[in-house]
Amino acid sequence: MAPRRTAQMAITALLLLGCAFVLSPFVAAILFAGTVCITTWPLYEALHRRLGRRDGLAAITMTLLLTALLLVPMIGLAASLTDAVISLVDYVRTLIEQSDGRPPAWVKQIPLVGQDMDAYIRKLTHSQVEMRKLALQAIEPARKSALTLGGLVGQGLLQITLVLFIGFFLYRDGSRIQAVLEAGAERLGSQIWGDLLELAANTVKAVMIGIVGTAAAQALVALIGFVVAGVPGALLLAAGVFFLSLVPVGPPLIWGGAAFWLYQQGESGWAVFMVLWGTFAVSSVDNFLKPFLISRTASLPILLIALGAFGGVLAFGFIGIFLGPTFLALGQALFVSWTLRRPKPANAIEEAPEGRS
Repeated sequence: MAPRRTAQMAITALLLLGCAFVLSPFVAAILFAGTVCITTWPLYEALHRRLGRRDGLAAITMTLLLTALLLVPMIGLAASLTDAVISLVDYVRTLIEQSDGRPPAWVKQIPLVGQDMDAYIRKLTHSQVEMRKLALQAIEPARKSALTLGGLVGQGLLQITLVLFIGFFLYRDGSRIQAVLEAGAERLGSQIWGDLLELAANTVKAVMIGIVGTAAAQALVALIGFVVAGVPGALLLAAGVFFLSLVPVGPPLIWGGAAFWLYQQGESGWAVFMVLWGTFAVSSVDNFLKPFLISRTASLPILLIALGAFGGVLAFGFIGIFLGPTFLALGQALFVSWTLRRPKPANAIEEAPEGRS
């Protein structure tokens, strides 16, 4: 019996390792698709009821809706961003080639430090030929970095496409998957495992609400700045801030580009306003609103939220934003359950036989 049991365990372990090896390239996409599906499940259920409870039709409709909301705008923004970065690099190259090495006149007019900055730049550009050569050499790596950025954006779009593909099946079979997970938690023989499933779902929803809510707030604040400064296409730029807020340095690419455009138009004052507004208004929203929304929704300490989000990103990449807080929340729940569980008295085993006799 023992050899048979050992063989069964070995075959099971090999099977699990094989499954893990096959699915390893898609783990991030599966987890992200699960996050999206868990968060939008109430909307899917409402759509499911309206479509006569037809699983396939509801799933494809929900997937197409997410495609229209996520993938199509991201493709347009990615193409515009890549073209804008390449155009910016070419523009800087032209300025360097046409410049005489002297700093712009507005540098000298900067309060307090303008005179010193002007003198320092003139000192650096004393040898104009070598400075221009050095600057031109730095342009080509910047251009390659811009193209690399475009490639990364393209990979991200392919990843989102894969997420939407997986999401279709998670929507269609979500009820059955939930039943299997609940049955598995029941087989483990403890109430805590069922509670952990619910806690994981609530934490994922809380993190998604925090991220989307913060992105919407940043987009709204940026929209106000764009309108006040008179930047054209304010709504499109605000949409770009919304999508790029998922990236730590995403929003500055938008409001920084708007500030550069204003400076090109001769609006130096509004360009300075745009930089200050982006730094202290747009980008600072992420520092306090995201932890606040997540902690309010998931009832988790802000410290766990912050450590989980940053540590999760370092450990798992982008999907770690969701995994980090979820793992810490589950660990906290297990620890609390263990500490609150009262140990049995030492004489409980000894008293039991006397009660039966």
